[in-house]
Amino acid sequence: MQEYEAFGTFEEKAGDSRDDDLGSDSYGDRLRGRGISELDREGRPCMNTQTPPARGRIGELTIYFLRLGLLGFGGPVALVGQMERELVAERGWLSNEQMRESIAICQSLPGPLAIQVGIYISYLRGGFWGAWAGGWAFILPNFVIVAALGALYVFLGDLQPVTAIFYGVSPAVIALILHSCYRLARLGMEDPVQWAIAALCLVVTVILKAEVALLFIGAGIVGILYYGNLVRRQPSIMLQLSAAPVLAQLAPATSASTLSKLLLFFLKAGSLTFGSGLVIVPFLEQGLVQQYGWLDQRQFLIAVAVGMISPGPVVITATFVGYLVAGFWGSLVATIGIFLPSFILVLVAAPLLAKYRANPNVQGFVKGAYAAAIGTILGACILLGRIAIGDWLTALIGIASLAVLFRWKVSNPLLIAATAVVGLIAFPLLQPDWVMLK
Repeated sequence: MQEYEAFGTFEEKAGDSRDDDLGSDSYGDRLRGRGISELDREGRPCMNTQTPPARGRIGELTIYFLRLGLLGFGGPVALVGQMERELVAERGWLSNEQMRESIAICQSLPGPLAIQVGIYISYLRGGFWGAWAGGWAFILPNFVIVAALGALYVFLGDLQPVTAIFYGVSPAVIALILHSCYRLARLGMEDPVQWAIAALCLVVTVILKAEVALLFIGAGIVGILYYGNLVRRQPSIMLQLSAAPVLAQLAPATSASTLSKLLLFFLKAGSLTFGSGLVIVPFLEQGLVQQYGWLDQRQFLIAVAVGMISPGPVVITATFVGYLVAGFWGSLVATIGIFLPSFILVLVAAPLLAKYRANPNVQGFVKGAYAAAIGTILGACILLGRIAIGDWLTALIGIASLAVLFRWKVSNPLLIAATAVVGLIAFPLLQPDWVMLK
């Protein structure tokens, strides 16, 4: 798949130990030292998952992913690249081939890529319980940071300086989403059919505001029909891929309490983020703002901004949203809901995808869903841009932010901080009434 090829430089970065003599005792000792017990039929190292992992392995996984979750900025590509550099080249926990296959498998699953690669690596290194320990350790620092920001916003949100900050930040958030969408399109959009699917999803998102879940499922089916091979398809694996979104589609109608609705809503969201965590933006905007009315559109933009400037994946926006809706317990429930599907998919569906990843029907479903992701993200940008941009200054901030992102590699927190300063200075001078009205 083309999106997987974007990570092809990983093997060039790390020394390839396969050049050693495969029959030597020293090479076998090194393999066993890395938790690799044997070679597969193609001569690739295989992790030893038959013996129970040592407690020390789970402990070192927990410590490593706590640090990565606290300091890991830069989005999924940067986080996965850091894992490759530290775990393959420096620590030798995985072989180059295992790392590349981990990325390819996780890119075929819905959910945030970096978190799922971390869970899969933890599974290879520490078994079933290692996957749970490493994955939640990766998430925990992000949860603490974003929940604290949610508490601060609830306490200070009505103050003018907070409104001024997000007056400047909101158009920059639109620019960040557009720039990330451009990068995603370059990564995985391969032909005119995918662009046609994306264009149709964009129009439907903006005009009809249709259910995002249906768009993804429908686009996946179109992908199967166009790219797949129905005569020789593997129906069981396609049911595995589509069961979670279809079941989650029906979930919110079964709950009465706010916490239950939050949990079911974010379980649904976590099963549909094909392509990037940014796919959660149109999905959340539709559910939180239009369907349930838990947030207004300006609060939603603030939540997206917090998700983009904090370490870890963009889907950590769920923690901030949960706090605004139902306090600490809301943030906890929303976080569990958004990430739990990733654990289930990695531990259950990933072994199947490792076997069936080359199946044309699986690839067709992923290509169709990926194209739908691009279209719905662009559609959400149009809807949110109407709220974020309301005068000449916010339009200028949005255009300038987009130009800076394309011209220089500016980090998200730095761009957000610069536009926040602009907002603090300009808001008292201009006093734009539309900020409070929209």
